Amino acid sequence: MQAQLIALDWGTTSLRAYRLGENGRVLEHRSLSAGIMQLPSTPRPIAGQMCSDGYELAFDEACGDWLDAEPRLPVIACGMVGSAQGWREAVYQQTPASVSALSSALVTVRSARGVDVHIVPGVLQRSELPNVMRGEETQVLGILSALPAVEAAQPLLIGLPGSHSKWVRAVDGCIVHFDTFMTGEVFAALSTHTILGRTMQRSDAFDAAAFDRGVAVAHSSAGAAGPLSTIFSCRTLGLTGSLSGSAQPDYLSGLLIGHEVVALAQLLRQQATDLPAVILIGSGPLLERYQRALDANGFPQVTLAEQATERGLWQVAVQAGLISSISAAAARPLSVEN
Repeated sequence: MQAQLIALDWGTTSLRAYRLGENGRVLEHRSLSAGIMQLPSTPRPIAGQMCSDGYELAFDEACGDWLDAEPRLPVIACGMVGSAQGWREAVYQQTPASVSALSSALVTVRSARGVDVHIVPGVLQRSELPNVMRGEETQVLGILSALPAVEAAQPLLIGLPGSHSKWVRAVDGCIVHFDTFMTGEVFAALSTHTILGRTMQRSDAFDAAAFDRGVAVAHSSAGAAGPLSTIFSCRTLGLTGSLSGSAQPDYLSGLLIGHEVVALAQLLRQQATDLPAVILIGSGPLLERYQRALDANGFPQVTLAEQATERGLWQVAVQAGLISSISAAAARPLSVEN
């Protein structure tokens, strides 16, 4: 199948490149550790001239051979590559944000190869405590594009677990509100740089019982005081023999994710009576943890969705006229876990 688009998910620590065919089908993909904070630095020839620019080097490494074979392919990118520290800043677009709004605000940088790279802007939510995201907006819009029209028109809650977890509320295919929880980064800091890590024993096996115990504490009356009050229990339960060293990392993980989900439920209940169904974007063990915490806190249904970034970049490229085809992105059916 002939390629129609090169799509780049270019973040802080990694660069993922996709060669997309008709209807957004992934023909080939690559992952490089060439995020904007760790760009390559060894000069090499690009387009007949010696080049030392890190962005050019990473771009050429990611998809130079694809462009050698098909030099007319349009290129679109999302993520931190469009930040103030990125290759070219793509100014945040304010909520509500849609595919149409983002596609009309693409920023272009001309590469050394003479190929234009079209960068998707992030999204800014103005409020007393402003919120921003870069890259996640493309994933959300990709998932919304894959839903039946009737379902996409309903209020939805979309979760993107990670170092900085995002919880996005969408209505009529638009991002209208989102909250950020720095749960993953806090877990890494607490387990590595505080007294809590001194008694922890690392294990590759997931201790579900310890994780669930942490979630339960966050949901209990003891957890009402918040995470600053409960996290020390990771140490004290160990000192009193109630929690083994190998169980402590998963207990702390459950405690922090539990507090995140409890806070999320409280925010939602301020606006609605019933907790909504949730779409979680991503794959792997982290989503299993979040699903367990959501189930324990009464969320009625969790849907797991993959290939969100590719779908989103395809949809923005189609809307922007970078692709001649007007076909919607091909969507892998979403798997539902009750």
